[in-house]
Amino acid sequence: MGKSDKAERAKERREKRLQEISLLRTIPYSDHQRWWSAETVAVVTGGNRGIGFEISRQLAAHGVTVILTSRDHSVGLEAAKVFQEGGLNVFCHQLDVLDTLSINEFCDWLKQNYGGLDILINNAAVNFNQGSDNSVEYASQVITTNYYGIKNMIQAMIPLMKHSAHGGRIVNVSSRLGRTNGKRNKLEDANLREKLSNIDTLSEEMIDQTVSTFLQQVQEGTWESGGWPKTFTDYSISKLAVNTYTRLMARIFSERPEGEKIYINCYCPGWVKTAMTGYAGNISAEDGADTAVWLALLPDQAVTGKFFAERREISF
Repeated sequence: MGKSDKAERAKERREKRLQEISLLRTIPYSDHQRWWSAETVAVVTGGNRGIGFEISRQLAAHGVTVILTSRDHSVGLEAAKVFQEGGLNVFCHQLDVLDTLSINEFCDWLKQNYGGLDILINNAAVNFNQGSDNSVEYASQVITTNYYGIKNMIQAMIPLMKHSAHGGRIVNVSSRLGRTNGKRNKLEDANLREKLSNIDTLSEEMIDQTVSTFLQQVQEGTWESGGWPKTFTDYSISKLAVNTYTRLMARIFSERPEGEKIYINCYCPGWVKTAMTGYAGNISAEDGADTAVWLALLPDQAVTGKFFAERREISF
C-alpha cells in the first residue's frame, strides 16, 4: 500500500469517526448522567473565537454557565452577546493568561460573583506558522502562551475549584504534534523521551528545563541540530510540554481527598478550520470542540491524566 493509499484510508477513517461523533452529539444526556446544572460554572480561555467560541457554545447549550475570557474585552463582550441573544448563559471577562495582575483580577471577580468554578478549559494558544512554514521567530511567545499560560491558569484556578463528588474538571486543548513517542514529529533524543514519559519521576522542573533548553538553542541558532520535532517545531514543543504537564498534574491531583478531586485531561481537536490554521483545516470548529465538551461533562467517570482525540484515548 502506497503513501497516498494510506492517507486516503486514514481520511476515510477520520470522516467515519466524525460522522459517528456527530450522531452521538444528537443524543441528549439522561437525567441520571447530568451531574451539572445552571449553577455549574465553566471557564473557557480564549473563548471569543475559533474552538474556544464553539466549546463555550456547546457547554452552554448543555445548560452550563460559561465564562469565556478574552485578552480584548470588547471582542469578548461581542462574543458573549451573540450567545446571550440566543438565550445561553455565557458571560465574558477580560483575561491575559500571561499577566499576573489580570489573572488575579479575574480570580477575585470569579470568586465574588460565582464562588469559584467547576470546569476549566485551557484553550488560549498561539501559532505563527502556516502550511509548510517552520519559523521559530516567535518561539518564546509560543512557548510562553501555550505552556506557561496554561500553568498560570491551572495554579490560579486550583483554589477556586468547587468541592464536589463529581470532581473539578480541567481540559487542556493540545495537539498530536506534541506526542512524546509519536511515529512522526517526535523528539529524537531517546533519553529525553524516556524521562518525559516516566510518570513516576516526572517533575515540573524537568518539563521547564526541556522548553528552556529549546529556547536557548533558538537564541543561539543551534535548534535545528537539537533533535526537536521537525514540523511546527515551536508549537509542537509547547504542546509536548502541555501534554506532559497534564500527566504530572493528574498524578498530583490524585492525592487530593474525596470530594476535592480534580480530573485533568488533554485532547487534540484536529486540524480545525480556524484563524490559527488560516482556515486551511479539514475539521469544523464544531467537531473540533466536541471532545473537550465530552471530557468536561463525563458522567461518573474518574478519567484523568489521559490524552484524547475524537472521543478516544490516544497515546502520549
